[in-house]
Amino acid sequence: VNVGSRIVAVGNTQYVEGDWISLDGGTGDVYAGQVETREPDLDDPALATLLGWADDIRTLGVRANADEGSDATRARRLGAEGIGLCRTEHMFFGTDRLPVMQRMITASTAPERNAAVAELLPFQRHDFAELFRAMDGLPVVIRLLDPPLHEFLPSRDELQLQIMDLQLRLRSAPDLETMNSLFAQLDEATTLLAQVDSRREANPMLGLRGVRLGMQYPEITRIQARAIFEAVAEVAGEGIEAHPEVMVPLVCDAAELAAQRAVIEAEAASVMAERDIEVPVVIGTMIEVPRAALVAEEIAAFADFFSFGTNDLTQTTFGMSRDDAETSFLSEYLATGVFEANPFATLDPKGVGKLVETALTSGRTLTPDLVAGVCGEHGGDPASIALCHSYGLTYVSCSPFRVPVARLAAAHAALADRQH
Repeated sequence: VNVGSRIVAVGNTQYVEGDWISLDGGTGDVYAGQVETREPDLDDPALATLLGWADDIRTLGVRANADEGSDATRARRLGAEGIGLCRTEHMFFGTDRLPVMQRMITASTAPERNAAVAELLPFQRHDFAELFRAMDGLPVVIRLLDPPLHEFLPSRDELQLQIMDLQLRLRSAPDLETMNSLFAQLDEATTLLAQVDSRREANPMLGLRGVRLGMQYPEITRIQARAIFEAVAEVAGEGIEAHPEVMVPLVCDAAELAAQRAVIEAEAASVMAERDIEVPVVIGTMIEVPRAALVAEEIAAFADFFSFGTNDLTQTTFGMSRDDAETSFLSEYLATGVFEANPFATLDPKGVGKLVETALTSGRTLTPDLVAGVCGEHGGDPASIALCHSYGLTYVSCSPFRVPVARLAAAHAALADRQH
C-alpha cells in the first residue's frame, strides 16, 4: 500500500480522494467500493433466543463501561449485568464543568480549591444518579479521578498562541476599556501558562494521577465519595435500588488503598447519617501496574473487589506506550511476526495474563470469594474473554455495543471448557 497526499495505491489500483472504500471494524479488512450495510436488529427474536441460550451456558458475567445515563440504558438493553467501569474524568469535560475543574486545579490555597471542589459536587451527583436509575438493582463500579490533572488544562502551545494574540491586540486597542479587558485576559492566560508549566511531567501517565491524586488532594476523593452516596440517597427516594462500588485506580501498595478507603468510608458514613440511609460501602481497586499484581494478597486486605485495568497493565508490563507503539513500530512487529497479536487488542497470555492469574490467586488466598473483573478494552475481545474465563474471573466489562458479543464469547468459553 502506497499512501500519497490524495492518492492511495494498492497494487496496480489507485484510489483518489472521494472514492468509496469500506472498512470492517471488526476484522480491519478493507473493501473496494461502498459495501451495502444495514442497522443490526438487536431486538430480533432469534437473536434474543440465541443470547438467552448463551446466558444459560456462560459462567462469566458481562458488564459494560459507561459514563452517562444514556450509555448505561443502552448497555442494560443489550444485556449488561451492571457497570464494570464508570470513568469519572469523562464527566468533567463539559463546557459548564471544565472551567470549574480548572479553577480547582489552579487554586493557590486550600479554601479556593475546596470552593471549586464543592461546585463540582452537584454535577457529579447528577451523573451518578442517572447511572443508578439506568442500572436499578445492578452494580455500578465508579472509578475515582484517574488521569493527570494537566489533561484538564489547555496545552502549552495553545496558551502561548493565545498570549501572543492578546499582546498583538493590545498594541492596537482602540480605547482604555478594551485595553483593560485585554490586560485582564492576558493576566489570566499568563497565570494559567505558569500553572501548566508547574504541572509538566516527564512521563505524566506514570506521574501524579490515580490514587496519587487522592493522596495529595484528599478533598477530591471526599467530594467524589460524597457525590456517590448523595446520589444513592436521591434515587432511593424514587424507589431505585443503587449498588455503588467505589474503585481506587493505579494502586501499587496496600497502604495507598488503606488510606483512601478510610477517606471514602468516613465520607460515606457522614452522608448516610445526614440522609438517614444505610448502604453497604463497597471499595475496591484497579490492578494496572505489575507491582499491584505481585503484592495482591496485601492489597486484598483492604479491597472488596479487584478490577484489572488491562489497558494500563499491558502498557506497564510491556514498557510500551500504546499511543506511540500503534503509530510507529507495532504494525511492523505484527507484519513480521514478532508479535502474534496486538497486545492492546488481545490479552497477552504469556506476560499480562500471568500477572492477572498471579494477582487473582494471591488475592483469593486471603479472600476466597473475591470478585474480580476486567474493564480494559480486552473485555470485549472474544479471545481475551476466553482467557478471562480460564483465569476464573467474575466478569468482563466492555463498551455497550460489544455486550452481545461478550455474552456469546463467554458462552463459547464455557462450552470449550466442558469439552476439555
